[in-house]
Amino acid sequence: MFQQLVRDLILAKFSLEPDDVRSTSMGAGGEDVLLSPLARRRVPLSIECKSREKIAVYGYYEQAEENAKGRGEPCVFIKQNRSKPLVIVDAEYFLELLRKVNNE
Repeated sequence: MFQQLVRDLILAKFSLEPDDVRSTSMGAGGEDVLLSPLARRRVPLSIECKSREKIAVYGYYEQAEENAKGRGEPCVFIKQNRSKPLVIVDAEYFLELLRKVNNE
């Protein structure tokens, strides 16, 4: 299950106990990954997980990967009409950035 993968990535990047980061059951309301107060201080995010067969942004990310060719981490800025811009980066890269910010 994708939520459990996200939970495992967070546990791998931060010094947290398994009870600090929990995956909710499918269909449960609210956040998909629950964080203890300690985990929330280190990972100040409200996490929603979506896993689908095909999501259009993956094509954009693949293009960013092709263009990067050693010049930096692939990153996609997207914006839909009347919505705020979003940034797409690799999940492990993002969590590593967050971990570094917490350690500095």
